[in-house]
Amino acid sequence: MKYFEATVLARGKKTKHGLYADSKKEAHYIAKIKLKGLVLKIVESTPPLEDRIKRFKENLVSNLRKKKLKPDSLIAAIRQLAVMANAGISIHDSLREIADATSDKNLQKILSTIAEDINSGLSMSQSMENFRYELGNLSLAMVELGEKTGNMSESLHKLADMLEEIRKNITKFKKAMAYPRNVMIAMAVAFTILISYVVPQFKAIFDQLHANLPMPTKILLFLEHLFNTYGLYVIAGLAISFLTFRYLIDHYPYIRYKWHTFLLKTYLIGNIILFSTLNRFTLVFSELVRAGIPIAEALETSIAMIDNLPLKEKLLNVRGTVEKGGSLNDGMADTGLFENMIIQMISAGESSGQLDAMLDKVNDYYKMRFDAIIDGLSEAVEPIMLFMIAGMVILLALGIFLPMWDMGNAVQGRT
Repeated sequence: MKYFEATVLARGKKTKHGLYADSKKEAHYIAKIKLKGLVLKIVESTPPLEDRIKRFKENLVSNLRKKKLKPDSLIAAIRQLAVMANAGISIHDSLREIADATSDKNLQKILSTIAEDINSGLSMSQSMENFRYELGNLSLAMVELGEKTGNMSESLHKLADMLEEIRKNITKFKKAMAYPRNVMIAMAVAFTILISYVVPQFKAIFDQLHANLPMPTKILLFLEHLFNTYGLYVIAGLAISFLTFRYLIDHYPYIRYKWHTFLLKTYLIGNIILFSTLNRFTLVFSELVRAGIPIAEALETSIAMIDNLPLKEKLLNVRGTVEKGGSLNDGMADTGLFENMIIQMISAGESSGQLDAMLDKVNDYYKMRFDAIIDGLSEAVEPIMLFMIAGMVILLALGIFLPMWDMGNAVQGRT
């Protein structure tokens, strides 16, 4: 949100008040309601330092407290809501009943708030917008689909199935990463113990003999000094750096865009993000097209649920092409995200009037690609894991034994 300075005339005196709003028009409206007097001028300004520090602290605390809902609780609530909506029970009453029945306090609060917002005249998707982080972009897109098609029950059932699929993939990902993770943790613990307790013993010997130390040994001694002298400071620094980085990503789109671009170029992670995003995009898009939603509007809703900013930007260009009268396959070809086979399938679907059926096949293809990456994740990570283990072993071996060999050779030379 932007900071504005409002000049107000009250009782013959002009006073200035600071306030936050998304636009100048909204700032004028807020000032008119909250501030007593005649609003003379609204100017965008820079917030005072004290105010910036205060908001930084508030945002940091809120980000630490903010957390996504438990998948099991969310899926169960969505399935219950789908069944109740299918039975003809109003969304407001259904949300109230589910909120009272759930044991998840966070979910209970969210559902109760959405029910109150609906009662006050907001749509379900408008109310859910306030809980985008907790509920996820996919939930918002599918609820919006239900509102546009008038079949909320079916949309909620499909949303629950999609969340189930995502949960299964996360479980598969965790299982695939379990062995490499445990090995790396064991190596990190062993390395820390060696650095903290074994290397200092050799350090005393090297100091006594005034040996000329090679680079690996100097690195080990530096790490030993860092761990044993500044260990707590290093941990605190890492924690502060992580929290600051998270804050910057959450509040500065430019930094978030750069971070997402870096992730897309990262080995293995980039493919996971790409194919999971295209899988969900084509799934929601095909459902919208099947429901008879215009392509440009279906693209807008489908793209809104995408988290990765570079991918979102490219797909927004597809919508721009369609709105200008171009074909969907031309817009998709310009992004560089889709293979020629996919472009040809989309083109055939547009020509034959069976775009939704072709989109289903495209979605199946991306689901297959994503599943293949997850299934082969353990084998893909092994080379990285072996490289890191080899690096630690070589550093320890060279750092400890090279000086010992040099000293041994020196002793033999003297004798």
